[in-house]
Amino acid sequence: MAARNLLFITTYTGIGGGESLTLNLMNALDRAQFTPHLLTPQTGKFPEAAAQLGVRVAHLPFRGSSTFFVPSLWARLPIVPKLRAHLTHNAIHAVISDYHSLPFIVPAARRLNIPVIWNAMGWWFPLHAWQRHFFQQQVSRIVAISSAVKEKLLGTPPKLPPDRISVQIPGVDTAQHYPNAVSGAAVRAHLNIGAETPLVAMIARFQDVKGHDYFLDAAHLIRRAVPNVRFAIAGENVFGVSKDEAYKQRILARVRQDDALREAVTFLGFWGDSREVIAAADVMVCSSWFESLSMVALESMAMARPIVSTRVGGPAETLRDGETGYLVPPRDAAALAERTIALLNDVALRQAMGERGAAHVREHFSAARYAAAIADLVEAAG
Repeated sequence: MAARNLLFITTYTGIGGGESLTLNLMNALDRAQFTPHLLTPQTGKFPEAAAQLGVRVAHLPFRGSSTFFVPSLWARLPIVPKLRAHLTHNAIHAVISDYHSLPFIVPAARRLNIPVIWNAMGWWFPLHAWQRHFFQQQVSRIVAISSAVKEKLLGTPPKLPPDRISVQIPGVDTAQHYPNAVSGAAVRAHLNIGAETPLVAMIARFQDVKGHDYFLDAAHLIRRAVPNVRFAIAGENVFGVSKDEAYKQRILARVRQDDALREAVTFLGFWGDSREVIAAADVMVCSSWFESLSMVALESMAMARPIVSTRVGGPAETLRDGETGYLVPPRDAAALAERTIALLNDVALRQAMGERGAAHVREHFSAARYAAAIADLVEAAG
């Protein structure tokens, strides 16, 4: 049987956690079973990275929907027949969509009897009363990337029957993320530090939920216990959101205006190979007050780096507290600092946690496992 065409459609063109996990999925799909396609409104780092994986990339200008969309009205917009033509021309078998494309791709695909799966990566999408029939009857399948996302989407009382949303936790490309996969020397050279200098790192885009403030609060406390420690923050305002840019500038200004932080904290911006940041670090930190998944937590474990994370969303489901890292309460800089200090002061503990983390990811959170699960869902929906 010839490979069937599977279309991914999204309005996002930068690379954040959701795009990283989608790239892993695309790359891990069995090409004898599916040929992956990607449709975005314009070019960007994400479609460019997909093209390098051999994904068939196309662009069709459209503006993503707001959360207040009315399905019957949005189905009449001019983009819908254009999407239907794209589906027909490329003989698409099934579609995996982001939220903001759903109001357009669902009516386009329904006319052609093509299933549309919403891969729900975020918890912030409200399911309004006037949209419930759309999500219950018109979207073919809803897949959440963690139980936390499913629970947030359903709400209390549930807005949809709970069995409408299944959970599939994404995976890491273990052929790319494994112990000693790359060297962290380039990052340490950039920071002008040697291998002996303790380094704590964070990888996150600039967004309020990521908790940079709590990371910086913890950095103050860590520095008192480990005076020669350095901190690296990698990430950017990858989607160009004005609110996120204001947040970024506030965080940058805070460090500039604080003598202790200015000496110890370095912003790396968008670092091309995030594995090098993880490899350079002695301890990774996730300070978010909510995480749908946290690919960084999975990637850090895969590369045998212990991670101290807030006990929120995805990390609470993927980390084993005290075994592969530590989980601490959100918005608690003292707890972040305490666990990080313990790891910095104990090389053997770091190594043991790192080894257990790498084995944990290989067994439970590989991209190959995730791709096989999504392929089964696509087959069942079709």
